[in-house]
Amino acid sequence: MARVMAVAFERYGQLHYLDPGDRAYRVGDWVRYPTPDGVEVAQVVWAADDVAGPVEGLPLCPGPATEQDLRRDETNRAQRAHAAEVARDIIARHGLPMKVVAVDYVDQSTQFDRLVAVYYTAPRRVDFRTLLGDLARALGSRIDLRQIGARDAARLIGGVGMCGRELCCTTFLDDIDPVSMRLARVQGLPPNPLQIAGACGRLMCCLTYEHPLYVDFVLRAPAVGDRVDVDGREGIVTAHHVPAGAVSVRHPGGEVVRCPLESVCSTARRRPAFAGAGEVADE
Repeated sequence: MARVMAVAFERYGQLHYLDPGDRAYRVGDWVRYPTPDGVEVAQVVWAADDVAGPVEGLPLCPGPATEQDLRRDETNRAQRAHAAEVARDIIARHGLPMKVVAVDYVDQSTQFDRLVAVYYTAPRRVDFRTLLGDLARALGSRIDLRQIGARDAARLIGGVGMCGRELCCTTFLDDIDPVSMRLARVQGLPPNPLQIAGACGRLMCCLTYEHPLYVDFVLRAPAVGDRVDVDGREGIVTAHHVPAGAVSVRHPGGEVVRCPLESVCSTARRRPAFAGAGEVADE
């Protein structure tokens, strides 16, 4: 049995997990979080709780944040906001097709004094050699320009999906897997990418969550068009209702009923399930 708590560096930001040790932390407490470049400040989002089984590789919380830690964190947040404003102004002056998404500021490291990492999106590769010098002089720091894609940009910016909840990539997703239109076809969703796109403009990551459910259903259910027996009455399957675990069956005479999958017995030879049911192709 292990104890785990979740913290976030930004409000509604991605969750990071810590071993609370012997201390008791409440939601909203500011704690110290160990990183490769030193200790940073994070806020407790989920209070410490027991989880079944061992949890490997979980960093130990160094303790609650001190007044000095909070003052440093506030200063660094102001530095990030200033760096983002300066970067946008200089990029506009150079006329480069770059959009600044986020800025990170590191003021402690064994390799350098200060680092400003600028995350940006661009429609193509950008020659920013002259931009680097201007940014370094204006900010007095080492500059690291990092081009990211639409999904990573949404993760950094955050937002709310069409489900009404915070974006999965912002809160808990560690790895963002590619999503293909084939997953949408399998789930009977409209083939229009605009109707099944997330906040990033790409296909919604949640299409991959329900895919295994559809794979399992297709392997167990009679195919559309198969003849089946339902409580001694013959009929033909006309539709699948995967979330409900049911199928629609049309009986002789035109009556269509919705039946639980367990009550349907196929009397026809099963057709093979869709090809590559367990695979996820690139976008």
